[in-house]
Amino acid sequence: MREKRSVFQNRTQRFRAQLERDTLAVPGVFNAFTARLVEDAGFPAAYVSGAGLAASRALPDIGLLTMTEVVIETRHIIQRIQIPVLVDADTGFGDVHQVYRTVRELESAGAVGIQLEDQVSAKRCGHLPGKTLIDCEAMCQKIRSARIAKQNPDLIIIARTDARSVEGLDGAIERARAYRAAGADAILIRSAPCGPIG
Repeated sequence: MREKRSVFQNRTQRFRAQLERDTLAVPGVFNAFTARLVEDAGFPAAYVSGAGLAASRALPDIGLLTMTEVVIETRHIIQRIQIPVLVDADTGFGDVHQVYRTVRELESAGAVGIQLEDQVSAKRCGHLPGKTLIDCEAMCQKIRSARIAKQNPDLIIIARTDARSVEGLDGAIERARAYRAAGADAILIRSAPCGPIG
């Protein structure tokens, strides 16, 4: 078990160093088969897509997947490939306590990075209208919880905001700055406006 953890830590450390050197193309995957295709095509990493994983189960991307389903699929993927794996953890599947558990479980599965988003539960796909966001400070608390939870200092915490289609670009940038200050390693500003803002 200690040897397995060391392998994951080394993989995470190498991926962080690679990310700091260059911009990386990281395709989305939803099972071990698609992950093998990504690896065989020569990509440097794979991304477990929440929308892809939901669609592969004939479910809409509206928060119906559980943390357990995402962790199990992530384990299957990581056991079959050698490249690093980032994971879409949606909203963290609950409050700060659930975020803590989610990070622990996905890190244990071997993820090198975990993405958390700032929508309320149940969330909606970032490309759909009608999204509702949690308070900025509540998301900052989730980010701090994720940082406390991680055991490997090189594990990457990605904070995603869907504020652009809800609060406009300025609101999204303001949230991004707050999330970075709260300890997020990377920021994803997602979703173009789906209609009038305001």
